[in-house]
Amino acid sequence: MRRRIGLSWKLLMLTLLFLMVSAILIYIPAIANFRLTWLSDRLAMADTASVVLAASDTVDLPRDIQDELLASVGAMAIAIRSGSVSRLIATVEMPPEVDATVDLRTMDPAADIFAAFTTMVTPKERTLRVIGNSHSSATVELVIGDAPLRAAMLRYSANLLWLAALISVILSCVLFFSVDRMFVRPMRRLSQSMVTFSEDPDNPSRVVSPSGRGDEIGVAEEHLARMQQELQATLGEQRHLADLGLAVSKINHDLRNMLASAQLFSDRLGSLPDPTVQRFAPKLISALDRAISYCQTTLAYGRAREAPPARRLLVLDRLVDDVADVLGLDGHATITFENKVPKGLEIDADPEQLLRILVNLGRNAMQALDSDLSPALVRRLTISAERRDGGVTIAVDDTGPGVPPQARAHLFQAFQGGARPGGTGLGLAIASELARAHGGSVSLVDKAGPGARFEISIPDRRGQNGRGSKS
Repeated sequence: MRRRIGLSWKLLMLTLLFLMVSAILIYIPAIANFRLTWLSDRLAMADTASVVLAASDTVDLPRDIQDELLASVGAMAIAIRSGSVSRLIATVEMPPEVDATVDLRTMDPAADIFAAFTTMVTPKERTLRVIGNSHSSATVELVIGDAPLRAAMLRYSANLLWLAALISVILSCVLFFSVDRMFVRPMRRLSQSMVTFSEDPDNPSRVVSPSGRGDEIGVAEEHLARMQQELQATLGEQRHLADLGLAVSKINHDLRNMLASAQLFSDRLGSLPDPTVQRFAPKLISALDRAISYCQTTLAYGRAREAPPARRLLVLDRLVDDVADVLGLDGHATITFENKVPKGLEIDADPEQLLRILVNLGRNAMQALDSDLSPALVRRLTISAERRDGGVTIAVDDTGPGVPPQARAHLFQAFQGGARPGGTGLGLAIASELARAHGGSVSLVDKAGPGARFEISIPDRRGQNGRGSKS
């Protein structure tokens, strides 16, 4: 596995980089100020000497004194200007031509920085004319070569940059070890705990142990430990449920076969002329039908996952006729069925999965309608549909007792949402799951009249032009 650069080394490199950048930003104005200070010192030495010599009555200084004065100042010429009168104090025998003028009486930071780096990068010695104010009201001027200035600036730069580098390394190390101990190590511990826990989530020893810190990292440790413990408990429950589900599936499979055999025997009993048999056989057959349906529904829900919808363009009213045939609603003895889907209304859906949705909702409605066998009750099941908001909404409406309030909270949860006594709620759970696979939903809608109304919303696929009813 490729070795990654850790947070500690990234922090150390960034700290060094930021400190070096800070040192460079400090160095730029510092070297410009050093140049001005160096020139100001030479100008001050020349001013002091000129004041002393200007007080004497000697007009021209002897050559040896001029040379000594120029050597002490490091200049080639020194002059004093008072008003319009200029006096040359000392000069070499052959003054060189001036290359640049430096006026210390005005301040221009940008120009001073540019001039400082020009002095440092120009290899050939230049002659500078330096002008500044004297202690008196006069102006002092001197002509000086910039070679000594360049050498002094390079020594100053080397010392300053070396010192800045040393300070940067020391501060980076101090900051590195401090931040590494306070933040990086705890974060590394948290990330390592996550990796270790993911390798064996069932092992209780892999749960992180909070360090007891009172800051945000301590809070993260406590929440991570709690989350890992809850995840372990959830994984244990899911494993038990998986084992239980496998056992239930096997039991249901065998039970369904036994019930199917019992159903065959009950059919034979129904053909006997005995009045008692004729009286109880339909009830026995109805009970066996419900038991077989329960086993089939449980097995269908126990599958690991549903296949993705193979969506096609369907004529919905014909599919609803198939639903009526599957449920035995045509010519039903007690329940009236009405197909109110507009003729030719098309829907973009998986035909098998949409059939299962409608069969589950229709079977629930039939069971609700058969819960009271009073001959005076109206038992009607209606399926209608309309195109709405880029999709089709299908309504399954019955005139039964409706859904009790206590069942509404977990209506679409398996084994919790049964709307009638003894129901499992698997029909509604399966219908909701299949509708969600289409990007839609199943919902219970309040209505003014008696009974229950479920609406299935199936949106069109993106880029699919929905079609309405055809005349």
